[in-house]
Amino acid sequence: MARVWIEDRETHADYQAAMENWQAAKRDGSKRKPPGRWRVRWYGPDGKGKAATFQKLPQAEAEMHAITARLDKGSYRDPQSAKAAVRLVADEWHNSLRKQGRRTKDDYRELLDLYVIPKWGDWQVGAIRWSDVDQWVTELCNTPGKRGTKLGPDRIRKTYYVLSSVMKHAVKTHRIASSPCHEHDLPRNDDQDDHVYLTHDQLEALAEKAGRYQTFVRTLGYTGIRWGEAIAIKAGRVQIGERRIRILQAYSDIDGHLELGPVKNHEKRSVPLPRSFADELRPLVVGKPRDGLVFTAPESGPMRYPNFRRRDWDKAVEAAGLGDLDLTPHKLRHTAASLAITAGADVKVVQTMLGHKSAAMTLDVYGHLFPDRLDEVADVLDAGRVAALAKLKAAIIPPT
Repeated sequence: MARVWIEDRETHADYQAAMENWQAAKRDGSKRKPPGRWRVRWYGPDGKGKAATFQKLPQAEAEMHAITARLDKGSYRDPQSAKAAVRLVADEWHNSLRKQGRRTKDDYRELLDLYVIPKWGDWQVGAIRWSDVDQWVTELCNTPGKRGTKLGPDRIRKTYYVLSSVMKHAVKTHRIASSPCHEHDLPRNDDQDDHVYLTHDQLEALAEKAGRYQTFVRTLGYTGIRWGEAIAIKAGRVQIGERRIRILQAYSDIDGHLELGPVKNHEKRSVPLPRSFADELRPLVVGKPRDGLVFTAPESGPMRYPNFRRRDWDKAVEAAGLGDLDLTPHKLRHTAASLAITAGADVKVVQTMLGHKSAAMTLDVYGHLFPDRLDEVADVLDAGRVAALAKLKAAIIPPT
């Protein structure tokens, strides 16, 4: 049983001295409240003594019962811990990240420094309420960001995620009992206008105009892998016979330097290849060491995005007659998803191809591309019902 009790301070020398000081101050016109006569005392889970004072006995009794219940249920939090500044907890959280790549950690740090710390840094974690966070989300939606333009829905959601992660860390470190970052209405990126869905003909035309990088363009367009994943493909991870590419690593541009690290969301996976395209990859793989890069810059080494855009991509897009589509290498992910769905791939297959963290994410982005199969399902149900009725009729009316 948790040890929590109340003591009456009326005969305590420190209380009597405090009362005399208060009465003298009151005669001089002070409006401060008198010192608390009733003290609730208890031992926390760490074995250290705690105390809180109240002016009235019912207040102290209510606090005693509340603390006893929290200690018994294991939901107790030290009131002093909730006074920790958000900037302190934010640094603890960021330093605790171990699975994320350097680029992701740098992005989180930027959001902390630009939007989270300036707003919440000096707040006590226990002082933030749900309504405070909700008002902040509205501010993010309606006011320009640090670069002078309005934040997009994805950036707002990521900024909110960073604050939410900080507050979850406060819960895990027993500073607060629950996080105020839950069930907030966040903006959604419902605008699909920036998605470009090339047809097979358009993709092949683009690849043909890409010269030495035509196989690379087809890799992006038929597998949907990310740029950093594509330039990190090694010969030993291309399985021509199985028509698979193992996606295990990705390059990230960190302060102008390419660093090889884990794939996004740590979603290691195998992506399928069309048979004819797998044969096209064979010359780029055969004879190379297993750790040799399949796609390289003209001067060897990993490809760099700005150089590829300027030297090869933009020219190929114009030559293929696709200059009005605002097409980028990244947007070939949308083409890969579209072609796969048209070919009959279900949401789990598309999720695996693209390396999404969940099928829900895939549906959020590409759900509108999946065909309406309600009539197909109804027809199958109807066929089953008709067959069952025929069997039932045959059993009731035997043949003559």
